[in-house]
Amino acid sequence: MTSETVVSTPYVAFSCGVPASSIDYNGHLNDAAYAQVLTDANEMFLDALGLSATYRENTGGAMYTVEITLKFLHVVNAGDVVRAESWVTSADSKRLRVATTLLVGETPVASGDSLYLHVDTATGKVSPFPDDRAELLARMQNAHEEASAPR
Repeated sequence: MTSETVVSTPYVAFSCGVPASSIDYNGHLNDAAYAQVLTDANEMFLDALGLSATYRENTGGAMYTVEITLKFLHVVNAGDVVRAESWVTSADSKRLRVATTLLVGETPVASGDSLYLHVDTATGKVSPFPDDRAELLARMQNAHEEASAPR
């Protein structure tokens, strides 16, 4: 992936169906399943940013999740299709913060705020992003700020 990569504002490529196996005794998506959907959506976004599994294989750099705040906003039922809108809300030389809203139709069902650290897997230490990724993240943060990303 080159630094010319452009990711939509917000990033909206993720969607998934809700299987009956993820439904709890109240008839709604269980807590852990919301978290899994959020994680899957963010992993797709990281991949679009060139910071996922292929990035790790090629560079030895990886994104480690260090914090997630998840807010439940509405129930989700079996058979619903959940989609995500993801935004870069902040990035510096070693950190990336992503805000993600999960929706069914136009109804927000959950929101997540995730903090990632860039880690050199050879040393196990937090390390700066390579210049091309840092430049892309800065462009994405600026574009998302201009598009009124959630805070």
